[in-house]
Formats: sequence, C-alpha cells, structure tokens
Amino acid sequence: MNDPATIRRLYGRRQGHKLRIGQAALVEETLAPLSVPEAGPLDARVLFGDAEGQERPLELEIGFGAGEHLAGQATLRPETGFIGCEPFLNGVVGALGHIRDGGLTNVRLHMGDALEVVERLPDASLSRVYLLHPDPWPKARHAKRRMINHGPLDAIAAKLKPGAEFRLGTDDPTYCRWAMMIMNQRRDFVWTARTPADFLTRPDDWPETRYERKARRQGHEVWYFRYIRQ
Repeated sequence: MNDPATIRRLYGRRQGHKLRIGQAALVEETLAPLSVPEAGPLDARVLFGDAEGQERPLELEIGFGAGEHLAGQATLRPETGFIGCEPFLNGVVGALGHIRDGGLTNVRLHMGDALEVVERLPDASLSRVYLLHPDPWPKARHAKRRMINHGPLDAIAAKLKPGAEFRLGTDDPTYCRWAMMIMNQRRDFVWTARTPADFLTRPDDWPETRYERKARRQGHEVWYFRYIRQ
C-alpha cells in the first residue's frame, strides 16, 4: 500500500485565515533565517552553525501545529537543536511567535513535508522524534495518508539513534488503534508502557498543546505513546 513516504503529497490548504499585518511582518522578518536550507545534507553545523565535532543533540517534530510543544521543548533544553516541520503557514506563524517571545536560538523550521527533511539527515542522528495529534484520516480509504505507516516509520527509524525515542500523541480512537497495530508489527521499536497510566498520563517533559486542551474540553481521551528505537 502506498503511504506518505511514496505519495509525497500534502492535503488541505497551506494557509487558513488571512494573516494580520503583524503576523505577515513576523514571517517576512524572521522566517528566512530560521528556515531549514532548501537543499543539501543537514546536520548541526548546517542548521545551527556548530563547530566541526560539536555533538549537539538533534530532535524533530513532525507537524508542530501552532508550535507550543516545539517551543516548550526548546525552552527546556537549550543545548539541543530542534527541527520543526509544518506545512501550514498559520502554524508556522504561531511557532515564530513562540520563538520570538522566548528568545529561542535552537529551533529551525521547515514549512513543508517533514519527510523531505528526514531523508536529508544522517542516519542515526536524531535523539527524539515527535508526532503529536497527526491528522487521523478516519476513513478507511484514506489510511494510506496516515504518517503512522511503514514507509514513514522506516525513514524515521533510520534517522533515530539506537536507544532514541519516538513519541506519538493522539486523541482519535481510530488512529490510536491503527498506530498500535502498525507499531506492534515492527521489531525496531519497543513500547515503553508497562501500565495503563504510562500511556494515559502526559509525561512531565511533554508540554501541553492548544489542540490537546481542546480535545480534553470536548471530552476526548488522549493517549501518549513512547517507543524506543532498538
């Protein structure tokens, strides 16, 4: 079955509501210097200007929404480099605001397909990958569009260091069941949960997002999956 690793198509509008003047100015003034280069191999030197041999940990968030979690993680660990990928302009604007307000220098953004960035990173270079509340594509005929499919997971697994972590969060029951089925088929990831509380309680170092708060207000359960790369 085709999946996002082979389809390479982004669905939906790239921009939602029209940007306000201040938001447009924020994009104009700050997005370019914070953007992942458009071509070529990527590493800490290319992304953050680190000296050769400097081992800055790198982490990547796929679809960062409005950027709350991405900025929260970057604030908690300023010595780590964070790469955020989000195809939608309004989400990128949100992240730029968090980066500006927090004075963050350890974040780089890619407005587009996360797999375009993943494939340009060295193998075994990422310390953690986040996929939080991805589009569930609830209809069966759209299952091939889900990021939790073997093609994208193969790419993610290749870039994670042994012992590194893959985090998945969702409030959609269909996606939860699908993800558990797909992840249980893999031998390169081990689920860390030992009790229900391990995946029903948000870890302390997992900043809450606006989407997650909305889901809980609507009475949705939220599941927090943590997998270790073998």
